[in-house]
Amino acid sequence: MRVLIIGASGTLGSHIVDDLKNDFEIIQVSKSKSNIHVDITSTESIKEMYRKVGKIDAVVSAAGAAHFGLVKEITPELNDIALRSKLAGQVNLVLLGQEYVNDYGSFTLTTGILMDDPILGGASAAMANGGIRAFVKSAAIEMPRGIRINSVSPTILSESIEKYGNLFNGFEPVSGKRVATVYRKSIQGAQTGQSYEIY
Repeated sequence: MRVLIIGASGTLGSHIVDDLKNDFEIIQVSKSKSNIHVDITSTESIKEMYRKVGKIDAVVSAAGAAHFGLVKEITPELNDIALRSKLAGQVNLVLLGQEYVNDYGSFTLTTGILMDDPILGGASAAMANGGIRAFVKSAAIEMPRGIRINSVSPTILSESIEKYGNLFNGFEPVSGKRVATVYRKSIQGAQTGQSYEIY
């Protein structure tokens, strides 16, 4: 099975790679730290990535940026970061990748806890997360050729506490290793249209 992992060099992506690498042919893609690059805010970049990769059995997205800041301080331009990257970027991975995914393959996208458990400064990220969850649920009933689609919604990772911990006071972190196993469930399981929540 050929598995394309986008955001493979990131904190979460590297754990997904480690969890899957002994059982699948892994194709690692990132914005700059891999042999194949992609900018998910660019449809042309996504198309070029798929042309290079060719046919695959599963697509995993552990990519997508968002701006953290109070609503009263967020400009439309800052909000566009989440719209263009985490939301539209991941949706476009599906829209442009359908023809490359083999029959009965899968897409697994990434959301996050903020759409269900808000924090100060997290509205833009929550908006993108909620949009992805809604897209996955609706797209699941229309996906062609038995292709499945799910999303994974983790809380803050233990490995991200140093960087983001001050925003997530009172949240119990989970390890990237534990979260990675849920992507395996999405790839190898039979469910579709699911939001796998890891708290």
